[in-house]
Amino acid sequence: MAYFKNISAIQYEGAQSENPFAFKYYNPKEKIGNQTMEEILRYGIAYWHTFTGDGGDPFGAGTAKRPWDHLTGMDQAKARVDAAFEFFEKMNAPFFCFHDIDVAPEGSTLRESNKNLDEIVAMIKDYMKTSNTKLLWNTANMFTHPRFTHGAGTSSHADVYAYAAAKVKKGLEVGKELGAENYVFWGGREGYETLLNTDMKLELDNLAKFYHMGLDYAKEIGFDAQFLIEPKPKEPTTHQYDFDVATATSFLYQYGLQDHFKFNIEANHATLAGHTFEHELRTARESGMLGSVDANQGDLLLGWDTDEFPTDLYATTLAMYEILKNGGLGRGGLNFDAKVRRGSFEADDLFHAHVAGMDAFAVGLRVAQKMIDDQFFEKIAADRYSTFKSGIGEKIVSGKTNFKELESHALDLGEIDVKSGQLEKIKARINQYLLNV
Repeated sequence: MAYFKNISAIQYEGAQSENPFAFKYYNPKEKIGNQTMEEILRYGIAYWHTFTGDGGDPFGAGTAKRPWDHLTGMDQAKARVDAAFEFFEKMNAPFFCFHDIDVAPEGSTLRESNKNLDEIVAMIKDYMKTSNTKLLWNTANMFTHPRFTHGAGTSSHADVYAYAAAKVKKGLEVGKELGAENYVFWGGREGYETLLNTDMKLELDNLAKFYHMGLDYAKEIGFDAQFLIEPKPKEPTTHQYDFDVATATSFLYQYGLQDHFKFNIEANHATLAGHTFEHELRTARESGMLGSVDANQGDLLLGWDTDEFPTDLYATTLAMYEILKNGGLGRGGLNFDAKVRRGSFEADDLFHAHVAGMDAFAVGLRVAQKMIDDQFFEKIAADRYSTFKSGIGEKIVSGKTNFKELESHALDLGEIDVKSGQLEKIKARINQYLLNV
């Protein structure tokens, strides 16, 4: 059956269109540089928020009205697969992604859960034979069930650790079977509430062993996906071990994992860590570890992970600048790990939200490419750091000086002509770029 029968395929109609079921800025076949928007942006639909999210929050029950709500168990799971591929086709989505329990309900044992998953994966695989939508990444949910109260790969109980490993083993097998471009390692509760009862070194050592075993098994079965870690600073635990890109990079280098992982950066996680989205993207890019992006935004007035659809054009522009300077996202993509607001409970709202998010990043792409063509930021940086291009500055950069020479240079300096950073001028110019998109 058709679940969105009143909605046709979403088309690009241009900025003057007033059709809420049309793209205003995202034109999949439009060339930006030497690639199309579709090739650069590599949009992905998040299965969990789009098809299993019910609009519930800590203070109230779900509000979402979905045409598969009357079903339960495996019948509902199968209906969601039908609905998902209808949605993918109508959105012309290149990719989708999921956690294991998003697509198939858990059983009373892991064996039963795997049986359910196998049945749904076979159904997804059959759809993918004729669909243009591919699997961007999959992962194992190791945070919802009470068994993961104290973590998964960092659990204080060996049986839970083994259970988590078995789930990831199955996830790697599923990823290979469905041709996933990436696999995300994200336990969700890999952290601690308090150091008063935590052996941090044991937990981190165990987590590193977990990752190494996962890599070994992926190699054993010939699963050559790109492996991703998604940093998050807090929530649900007080302190997550993968707090931000810098913290997680240190972990990877400490345990010899730096050549095997890249990062899946989420905008809302960046702001929870006290960073901007572009900060986390830049940090990952400059270490050669920018792999993929969870495209959303948070509400800066709220201190939790609100997972809103991205509509802040300033943020999408600066994000796309980092992505373009990275040479694109390679095997990664822009996955909308975003959910409609609790008050947006109609099925149509799923389409409106994705149109808004895709248009927002399309605008960011256009503006960022124009800035790169104009060398906007490069010229600003070249001027600001010009004193490091010659003389004593060049010696500092090249490592050809020492404290004695620097002292000699500094002792008789008069007034130093320090230039303004001109931040307001820069922001005003960015606004001009945005308004001329």
